[in-house]
Amino acid sequence: MLDNAIASIENLRVEFQTKSGPVVGVEDVSFKVNSGETVCIVGESGSGKSVSSLSLMRLVEFGGGEIAGGRLLFDRRDGGETDLAGTEQDLMRTIRGNEIGMIFQEPMTALNPVFTVGRQLTEGLRLHKKMSKDAAEARALELLKQVRIPEPERRMKQYPHELSGGMRQRVVIAMAMACEPRLLIADEPTTALDVTIQAEILALMDRLKRETGTAVMFITHDMAVVAQMADRVVVMFRGNKVEEGTVEEIFENPKHDYTKALLAAVPKLGEMTGTDLPRPMKLFGVEGQNLDPIPGVDEPILEVKNLVTRFPVQGGLLRRTVANVHAVEDVSFTVNKGQTLSLVGESGCGKSTAGRSILRLVEPMAGEVLFDDVDVMSLNQSQLHKVRRDMQMIFQDPFASLNPQMQLMEQVAEPMRNYGTHSGSELQDRVAHLFDRVELPRSFMKRYPHELSGGQRQRIAIARALALNPKLIVADEAVSALDVSVQAQVLNLMMELQAELNLSYLFISHDMAVVERVSHYVGVMYLGRIVELGPRRAVFENPQHAYTQALMKAVPIADPRQRKSEKDLNFKPIPSPIHPIGHEPGPSEYFEVTPGHKVLRSDSGY
Repeated sequence: MLDNAIASIENLRVEFQTKSGPVVGVEDVSFKVNSGETVCIVGESGSGKSVSSLSLMRLVEFGGGEIAGGRLLFDRRDGGETDLAGTEQDLMRTIRGNEIGMIFQEPMTALNPVFTVGRQLTEGLRLHKKMSKDAAEARALELLKQVRIPEPERRMKQYPHELSGGMRQRVVIAMAMACEPRLLIADEPTTALDVTIQAEILALMDRLKRETGTAVMFITHDMAVVAQMADRVVVMFRGNKVEEGTVEEIFENPKHDYTKALLAAVPKLGEMTGTDLPRPMKLFGVEGQNLDPIPGVDEPILEVKNLVTRFPVQGGLLRRTVANVHAVEDVSFTVNKGQTLSLVGESGCGKSTAGRSILRLVEPMAGEVLFDDVDVMSLNQSQLHKVRRDMQMIFQDPFASLNPQMQLMEQVAEPMRNYGTHSGSELQDRVAHLFDRVELPRSFMKRYPHELSGGQRQRIAIARALALNPKLIVADEAVSALDVSVQAQVLNLMMELQAELNLSYLFISHDMAVVERVSHYVGVMYLGRIVELGPRRAVFENPQHAYTQALMKAVPIADPRQRKSEKDLNFKPIPSPIHPIGHEPGPSEYFEVTPGHKVLRSDSGY
């Protein structure tokens, strides 16, 4: 073992017992993590990357797994080298949190909802470091300042649900760093975060690692994050390590076909520079791909004018409305036939609410929505039902939007039964045809949602949205939860269908590289308003609004030679969209930079 290796995994094998016999989660994996080094473990869902980290923490047993072979050597501060594979759970409790810290993917599951942030931060310090209450509180405050949480004194008294996702993730990082662990394991710590918050958290983790000399094991499926963070990279595929090397070697000279395919599937910001139209991505090892640009027609199918959607905030004893959340404030845009307009922005900017308001899944307060020359706002329920046949939605989480008790065939057929468009054998043929369209085998028709992977479930959601031959599809973060190669396939599929069926998309996303790849037009949203709107090329190559520029700057680029440092990022906290009753913000006023490229006046509306 190297002198400075903090952890060394040797020939690890992990098995899970299931009804149909043992399933191998990790087959035979070896790698080391040295002091002050970040090793990124990449691979897609099911590759065994999280299982490796949970084995090192000896948490895999609590999930039905067992370490069936191999050694997990850990260099303890004062206990010398220990093989964690054979360590008693009592001793593991001392090591966990104290010597090995862990940051989980979903901060809400890592925090206890009934205790304040302060109590959760001090608990580990008092347990492991035997600190007094006052000393632990002082250290906790210091940690919150280290992770750059504004107003740390106030946050100590708050509960997890009172913080935003990015804040909660910072608290989890502070908790993991509290006892100055020798090894920090970060399992997809930024997957659920916005790009600006992700950029800040990555820069923060990098700074903390440099300051404390902690070894970091970083697990992710996002190659741009790897380029940003890694010193060395371990690529995993189906429970095995297929390639290992420095970050430059992996990105500039990948050897294994799987690594090449993974890198080819990453949309890189700036790839579309100099082109006006979206086009499918060139995938590794796929023959005969159609990579033609998608022109569409400059003729509107959807016109949205001055849309306003607010939600009441209730308070006091009588649950009266005391304020409003101004989710969508005076928003106007047009989607053309066979084209894609993307709305981008961070969580809470109002982009999903805008998408739902257009379909009247949320009732807007004011504004006009014209779809195919029909005034959607004036329709009654039965008229709305008819129009919705032409407007479909694909949601972010396909598992939540599919019925777990219905066979997939029935779910795809359901809209056609509802509207009576097909029946009998014609219906069967149409469903089989839709499965072909989304590139799923017909044998899947008899399966249930839990038997599919995330990417396959999302294809079912697309097949169901296509069932009625809609003219417009609202795709709300439709690919954000998918692995990179699956995401590339689903995006290509959506673009091919657009070209063939003349589909229009309202594409809602916070992933700028994906938006650059698929869009004809882009609207950037901030605090319920569109701050910049125009052809994709104009907005991406000549961003005018300060917020658009900040958003572009924050996107990690899948190139280790283009790393961002903390000083590149200058984000101001986003103000609250909640205003007292009677607050009427002014209208959105724009100036035109070039034809069709509009930017919100700085004093407008607020």
